[in-house]
Amino acid sequence: MSIDHLIWHEMTPDEAVNELQSDRQTGLQSAQVAERRQQYGLNELQESGGRNPWMILVDQFKNIMLIMLIAVAVINGGLDLMDLVQGNLKPGAIPFKDTIAILAIVILNGVLGYVQESRAEKALAALKNLSSPQVRVLRDGKLQEVGSKELVPGDVMLIEAGVQMAADGRLLDAVNLQVRESALTGEAQAVTKRVEGELAADTALGDRVNMVFQGTEVVQGRGTALITHTGMTTELGKIATLLQSVETEATPLQRRMDQLSNTLVTGALILVAIVIIGGLIVSGWGSLKDLVEVSLSMAVAVVPEGLPAVITVTLALGTQRMVKRQALIRKLPAVETLGSVTTICSDKTGTLTQNKMVVQSIHTPEQAFRLTGHGYIPQGQFYRWGEDQQEAIALQNEPNLQLLLLACTLCNDAALQKEQGEWAILGDPTEGALLVASGKAGVWAHQTSNTLPRVAEFPFSSERKRMSVIVQDKKAGVYILVCKGSPELVLERCYHFYATGVQPMTQQHQTQILERNDQLAAQGRRVLGFAYKLLSEAPEPGTDESTEQGMTWLGLVDMAGCSSS
Repeated sequence: MSIDHLIWHEMTPDEAVNELQSDRQTGLQSAQVAERRQQYGLNELQESGGRNPWMILVDQFKNIMLIMLIAVAVINGGLDLMDLVQGNLKPGAIPFKDTIAILAIVILNGVLGYVQESRAEKALAALKNLSSPQVRVLRDGKLQEVGSKELVPGDVMLIEAGVQMAADGRLLDAVNLQVRESALTGEAQAVTKRVEGELAADTALGDRVNMVFQGTEVVQGRGTALITHTGMTTELGKIATLLQSVETEATPLQRRMDQLSNTLVTGALILVAIVIIGGLIVSGWGSLKDLVEVSLSMAVAVVPEGLPAVITVTLALGTQRMVKRQALIRKLPAVETLGSVTTICSDKTGTLTQNKMVVQSIHTPEQAFRLTGHGYIPQGQFYRWGEDQQEAIALQNEPNLQLLLLACTLCNDAALQKEQGEWAILGDPTEGALLVASGKAGVWAHQTSNTLPRVAEFPFSSERKRMSVIVQDKKAGVYILVCKGSPELVLERCYHFYATGVQPMTQQHQTQILERNDQLAAQGRRVLGFAYKLLSEAPEPGTDESTEQGMTWLGLVDMAGCSSS
């Protein structure tokens, strides 16, 4: 069964299932899995042209200066051996002294380079050989957990928030499913996926919303996918193939070293030839041995044998500094390449930051507050905006701020959790930043979910540019709609604002809010608007346009990305 020529994103889910002879309800049978594993192999990326220890060692001695020094050491050692055998060694002379000295420099240079590069290779191998993550698939009509390497085309894989896709697949089902595809497209913003739609054959990779791809991360929602490609046939595998075909170019330092080496070695060889030929013409063949010794000494003097060792040590020190900054250097010259970079041009912030968002300030209708703290650690203080050298505010005296932070927690699909002593976000970084800000105020999702359980939602979409959740307040006997999204679109649906009570929204208030939003956006910040509405009953699905009218404005939340440095 050949599937390489098929274009999966232009098929319906049923057509894709039929092409792969699978079943949406039961998945593949064990016999089919065994047959396809034999045909397609394991689901893993393969590396071509790997470097074994011997190759790494040999690479350290390819410099022309080192080759010349080795040749001089060998010839010098041969002459000393002849003197030792023939008994012509001068009194007090130490045999092989020059040979040992030259070889010591060569070996030191080789050992330094070998140790560093072999460490990097071992670290890369350790990363590749990490245990295969487990995925959940339907096989033989049962839900099974298998290693990601065991996936084959035709498997039906279950998807949920936090899962990293282990292969390419056509979506069969999706509920509020968002996937971060920055590994493929460089776009840090999560992509909303949907099952419906037969896309054109030439649809760009980033627009194939009915497909999921290996190496991408599910940040929200759930679904199922029919595995269509595994291993090197995935989109990530194609990128790996292209990277492996790229020829390595010499760095500026390597090119200058090669030029210097060629000049010095050529000059040394010419000098050796002149000395030997001139000496033979003047003194005859009887002086050949003395002429060789003198010419070799001159050749060694011309070549700066300490230069390769100095360069290797310098690059090794640079590599160790990079390791401390969490950067793994595979080859020593890469340090010099990084040092030569003067300008980086990019239109994607996700590649230049940690793909983390942190709330910088919160703006209620009456006041504004700034937050302190670092990363995803829910520890920090709240201060009034624009006032220096002040004490942190008492949150119990700020009902507007408390209500807005509660909305940040309720209208949220991410999870803030502590793993092995480190705080981490499961889900979208933007929603994670909101949870961290709420956590700094002592508002936690696990507590609000008990007192205000979610009963319905209107999911985010690129067209709506907002999302709403409906929670039930059982004590008050009412339902509460909480909305977040583009400030302009949320604000235009608000008839009131909350400022120590509900007050009517005027054109002047709207203008002030939009001006503040523009000021923050001009600083490169990501800004979200929040609003709420009381309901007597839970709304029906598909009534978002009517239900999200007449809301009460709560305020703006301003976020910025964390720098990778």
